[in-house]
Amino acid sequence: MALRKIVLEGDEILKKKARDVAEINERILTLLDDMWETLEENNGVGLAAPQVGVLRRVAVIDTGKDEESDDVRIELINPRIVESDGEAEADEACLSIPGMVGAVTRPARVKAEALNRNGETFTIEGEGLLAKALCHEIDHLDGILFVDRASSVRSMDDDDEEEE
Repeated sequence: MALRKIVLEGDEILKKKARDVAEINERILTLLDDMWETLEENNGVGLAAPQVGVLRRVAVIDTGKDEESDDVRIELINPRIVESDGEAEADEACLSIPGMVGAVTRPARVKAEALNRNGETFTIEGEGLLAKALCHEIDHLDGILFVDRASSVRSMDDDDEEEE
């Protein structure tokens, strides 16, 4: 495993649509492992392959970073949202846009289908943080950043000042 450099806003790769994974091979498995290490090192909730410079439909999510969620670590290859309902607005942040947070309205519940690292299709349903993370990471795979959907964006420093 190896740490990968996180691509920052302004890099054109973040605006491109990622390509489907045609074959789950050693390169894809190494990418998944590296993404886990990179996510953990940066204390993130989710990471999509374009965020580490790879235009493939691969993402990892770890909702164990939030006390309100069950500890869920998932790997998604070629994910797509197949069902959603409700609406919820919540603050989002992104490892590719450090220091910024924005209010984003997402579905309250989503169901997604993807492949796992063994090439098996699975379905995952989520609410709360998991629903938000699934939407956020799949957006990355489509070249969409949270700031593209946010009703407002502010510096995380502004949040610190409000708490004082």
